[in-house]
Amino acid sequence: MSRPYPIFKITPKSEKSLQSGHPWVYGDEIIGVEGSYKNGDLVDVRSSKGQYRGTGFVNDNSKIRVRVISQNANDQFDEAFFTRRIKYALNYRRTVMGEDFSNCRLIFGEADQFPGLTVDRFGSVLVTQTLCLGIDMRKDMIFPIIVDTLRSMGERVDAVFERNDSAIRALEGMEQYKAFYGHDGLSDNLDGHIRIVENGVIYDVDYINGQKTGFFLDQKYNRLAVKRIAKGRRVLDCFTHTGAFALNAAMGGAERVCAVDISKTAIELARANAELNGVDMEFVCADVFDLLSDMLEHHNHDFDLIILDPPAFTKSGATAKNAYRGYKEINAKAMRLLPRGGYLATCSCSHFMYDDMFRNMLIEAAREAGVSLRRIEERQQGPDHPVLMNVRETDYLKFYLLQVV
Repeated sequence: MSRPYPIFKITPKSEKSLQSGHPWVYGDEIIGVEGSYKNGDLVDVRSSKGQYRGTGFVNDNSKIRVRVISQNANDQFDEAFFTRRIKYALNYRRTVMGEDFSNCRLIFGEADQFPGLTVDRFGSVLVTQTLCLGIDMRKDMIFPIIVDTLRSMGERVDAVFERNDSAIRALEGMEQYKAFYGHDGLSDNLDGHIRIVENGVIYDVDYINGQKTGFFLDQKYNRLAVKRIAKGRRVLDCFTHTGAFALNAAMGGAERVCAVDISKTAIELARANAELNGVDMEFVCADVFDLLSDMLEHHNHDFDLIILDPPAFTKSGATAKNAYRGYKEINAKAMRLLPRGGYLATCSCSHFMYDDMFRNMLIEAAREAGVSLRRIEERQQGPDHPVLMNVRETDYLKFYLLQVV
């Protein structure tokens, strides 16, 4: 019995990639199409000899022509199929996150076999981002299942907010917008703010206007690693954004905390979060590169713990070399500022800055700064942002806790 979907035949290279578990088929890997389709439809992917290799969503507007969601020829892509997938994802989070299940990423795109879909949970509010047309066309089935499944687990859900303001949607041929998702039993008149508690720190999350979905959940346990060593230290938190690392350091008993960001809005948000927690911190609105250079030139610093959590310096492989230089420059400056015995927490959130590249960068930066480093911890994103071992793009966050020796 033939399957009802159009057939896309692919190159041997693409076939090998799919067989290894990678779910993407690029446009230049397609060598033939049989049958008619519309963007967002399901299509079957087959080898040049006709062997079934998977089923996925097609989009001619995207460089990723087909995003495979299953390699099981018996799957029926109905409500029961998506319910199974959602239950699997939610049960996994409840297991690995424990009491942190109330504030975590519930669905992490390809890592949960929901291509292009992000669902973050902030208490009773779910914030979504949909970057795959096929998923976007089926959200009226998927979103209610997520809500109903959570409620069946005894969890409260008041609202779902769509943060579909990413420029990537335009590249996929979709409109950009922000809006509450309307469905029975969900509110659409909230003010866009919700308070959460993470590692004992209170945050006001602006899920309508904040970056991405409003708060970066992936550094949860890395912030805790900083909190553990901050007692009695003088801390400089660079690229502070919401002040999360700085607040963890302050709550961990730091002697002094200075939070730096080039964005006035970010500084205001970090200051508000500090007031919310009743902690005293210093705030500086400045370009971090310039600030560190000035500190080195004038020797006006006494920090013994520096945190570097910059935005992604590269979002493509083509600019990775330039990003490497940027990471090396800022890390070398931080290493030169630190005294012997001082600590450096440094990160990269770009998957194009692969771990071996980032590690080599740190070695070169240390050589340039004339210091030696002791590695205390090497970490990544939290388990609610799981890594598929055969999908390198899901392994994006590098976090190193180091000591200058």
